[in-house]
Amino acid sequence: MDTQKLVKECIREIPAAQRQLYDRFAETMLGVCYRYTKSMDDAEDVLQDGFVKVFRNLDQFKYEGELGAWVRRIMVTTALNFLKKNSRYNHEFSFDNENLHPVADDNPEIKMTGKELADLVRQLPVGYQTIFNLHAVEGFSHVEIGKMLGINEGTSRSQYARARALLISWIKKNDQINFKTGAYAGK
Repeated sequence: MDTQKLVKECIREIPAAQRQLYDRFAETMLGVCYRYTKSMDDAEDVLQDGFVKVFRNLDQFKYEGELGAWVRRIMVTTALNFLKKNSRYNHEFSFDNENLHPVADDNPEIKMTGKELADLVRQLPVGYQTIFNLHAVEGFSHVEIGKMLGINEGTSRSQYARARALLISWIKKNDQINFKTGAYAGK
């Protein structure tokens, strides 16, 4: 079924269409939700809340871009709201303006799988992880991130730089990567 017909049938609350839309995006969006949370249970909760919002607001989809991108934006916003509201994340989901530093210019050549990098990103503190995902994975600018999180652009840049530096230090410390050759030196 084409996107326009699918959306119209979902708006009319036709269960088969709603199921098709869910099936089309659920697996990918679960991955998006999981990038922002620390457990699969939390990611599934965010996914569920996100799809409730998708179906509730589907009449606002303007057909100006990809439906998947529109759904992703809702999932990211839902994940951010979950982090802000959930007490388990609140203590980690804070940003300070102390010790702001510019984004580092070093670009080591890193050869590792996407899963290996994703596993490292998941180990970052929630604030770093969130900004790293928003900027490096989702492609939001620091200005956009600042607006989404209620922080200034400099704080977003600083948190991103800190996340990136921490990831690089973990990789170097574990001798997983030879930064001169890019060759994997795993143990």
